[in-house]
Amino acid sequence: MPAPTRRILSVWFPRLGAERLLRAQGGDDGRPFAVVRETGNLQLLASLSSGASAAGLSPGQPLRDARAMCPELITRLQNPQREAAFLAVLRRWAGKYSPWVAEAPPDALLIDISGCAHLFGGETPLLETLSADCARLGLTHLAGIADTAGAAWALARYAGRGVAHHRSGDAVDAEAPATRSRAARRHWVKGGAAPKAPHSATPPARIAPPGQTRGAIAPLPVAALRLDAGTLEQLARLGLRRVEDLLNQPRAPLARRFGRQLALRVDQALGHVPEPVSPARTDRPDAVRMTLPEPIGLESDILAGLDRLLDRLCATLEGKGTGIRTARLQVYRTDGSMQWIEAGLARPSFDPDRVRPLLAMKVPEIDAGFGIDMLRLEAVQVEPVHRTQTRGHLAAGQAVTDRMAGDHALDDLVARIGGRVGMEAVTRLHPASSNIPEKGSIVMAAAWSDPARDWPRPPVKRPLLLWRPEPVMAPDSPALPEAFRWRRRDLHTRAARGPERIAPEWWLDDPDWRTGVRDYWRVTVEGGERLWLYYAHGGLMSSGWFCHGRFA
Repeated sequence: MPAPTRRILSVWFPRLGAERLLRAQGGDDGRPFAVVRETGNLQLLASLSSGASAAGLSPGQPLRDARAMCPELITRLQNPQREAAFLAVLRRWAGKYSPWVAEAPPDALLIDISGCAHLFGGETPLLETLSADCARLGLTHLAGIADTAGAAWALARYAGRGVAHHRSGDAVDAEAPATRSRAARRHWVKGGAAPKAPHSATPPARIAPPGQTRGAIAPLPVAALRLDAGTLEQLARLGLRRVEDLLNQPRAPLARRFGRQLALRVDQALGHVPEPVSPARTDRPDAVRMTLPEPIGLESDILAGLDRLLDRLCATLEGKGTGIRTARLQVYRTDGSMQWIEAGLARPSFDPDRVRPLLAMKVPEIDAGFGIDMLRLEAVQVEPVHRTQTRGHLAAGQAVTDRMAGDHALDDLVARIGGRVGMEAVTRLHPASSNIPEKGSIVMAAAWSDPARDWPRPPVKRPLLLWRPEPVMAPDSPALPEAFRWRRRDLHTRAARGPERIAPEWWLDDPDWRTGVRDYWRVTVEGGERLWLYYAHGGLMSSGWFCHGRFA
């Protein structure tokens, strides 16, 4: 029995940012409205209402140009976090069509409707139900159904759209008359205007029948393959403007000229390369919030709200047996924008007194603006925390008990310093399994490692300071010299202990160990300075004496 055909529904909300704000204001009243994003020192239109689009504005247009075209334009600053949260709400809402729903940021959903369409009477009635639901929600949407996610994405955005030309009319007029004559005969092959499709009252087909993905996406523009702007520009210059133009070309030359990305996108659209729909986890976040009756702006007010939120959050986590590893405080301003601060702990904990100082340290970074009307505290990363430990061997059980009952001052210090310079910048040394002196320890992040309690003792004493081997002027002989020159100083040996022979790690090619086996000596020179000298017996590099460190 053949396996059932996989069917993917792509839902695109082209006005998501603008319609999210319009819904909060009671609906679209027809006036031009736009959401603006800041890119460096430039403000660009990110999302438009239907009235703004009717006024001739387009996404990506500079705000100054939009103001010149439409002086009555109303704008609001973009809030990417709230738009992402709204898309997550739509993902949960779309669970009525299928349990397998994934977000396609920033403004789309992917729904695997395999085996679900018959519950609505078929795929066409399902799209009709989706359109009615989106109309009640005040959301503009475009949808497409195909066997693959890439094809559904293409049908949702480009079904029924003409092929755009990459050259301007001025560029075409600048060509020679003979070239323009040939372009008129050959339509767009030499840069002329694309031939206009005959007008049809039939709505665009946004449903690709099972097994007919290739024919459904063939007439679409190449932008439907999710290619970058540079690749689209090059394809247009070659006259490859529809998907069918690419499908009819040899694969190898296209891959050599445009890279593997173009071939990958074509294979994903046709189903030759799998592109699974990965739904988001349904776990509820560990978070609490507080809505304020009046806007606040003082640091003391924010800290007071933090105290109330932190007690509730820590009590919830304690009941779950988990502790905060990373905490995030979000402040929502009255103008609809949001700012957040984040703090990490060296050890997970549900003790409010250990989390509060780390967040309070960053509260001065918050810009209250015209006022803050809501606070939200979330445990972004949590880890299990146990009050009691299972005991095995008596010594092991006692060690664990002593650690659990110990002081957390060091962990708190690591968290405080890490809050300012970054958790990865606070490190500690741990013993390593190597006989090479400079490899006797490894550097680990203090927040994600335990203190090393039992360091293995070396066979002989090691120096306090180590550096890269420095040449010593002395006779090339294994016998310890009575006098030698190092760092422009003439030194005389007064006492010495050794030798200690250390062989290199033969399975590694370490440039510092290409001089072969070493014989180390602890040498005391005139003046009391104790040096760590060694004689290299030679290998890939010549033999000789070197200084590797100094004792305290």
